[in-house]
Amino acid sequence: MSEFYTMKIAGLERNLKKFPVSDSLDIAAFILFGDTEITVASASELLKRVPEFDYIITPEAKSIPLAYEMSRQSGKPYVVIRKGVKVYMGSPVSVTVRSITTQKEQTLYLGEDEVDLIKGKRVLIVDDVISTGESLAAVRRLVDAAGATEAAACAVLAEGDAAKRDDIIFLEPLPLFFK
Repeated sequence: MSEFYTMKIAGLERNLKKFPVSDSLDIAAFILFGDTEITVASASELLKRVPEFDYIITPEAKSIPLAYEMSRQSGKPYVVIRKGVKVYMGSPVSVTVRSITTQKEQTLYLGEDEVDLIKGKRVLIVDDVISTGESLAAVRRLVDAAGATEAAACAVLAEGDAAKRDDIIFLEPLPLFFK
């Protein structure tokens, strides 16, 4: 099996390095950090496909550059869901999730000020990759707890069976690699 998976994303070719997540499964890692060209192009392409929204919301950390760029291009603000409570967060709302890339349970937090910002607003959920959908489900629970409405959920890539979903907007499917 190849060490890399080559694909086109937003018209740009990238070689994604493969990593094992179990004895029987490898994934091709899509990392936005440091790749300004793919971040800008992906943000532009996603914005062409999503409905109207008031705020962008994204989980910490790999999708923050994408949310920032979509915010910059659209003129709409973004909110980051944190993986830890900060002293300035007031009374945060939280949910617990287990995703394929973290391989452990983690808690996500939305601060009191962010809850106040998005309450009653249409939010666009933005992520780099949607795979099992566990992180997306957690973000949806936080959006609901904050009293906001989901305008849509989008990602650059939909991994594995996520590409068959009809409740997400994405640019390209990303296969899983079974051994």
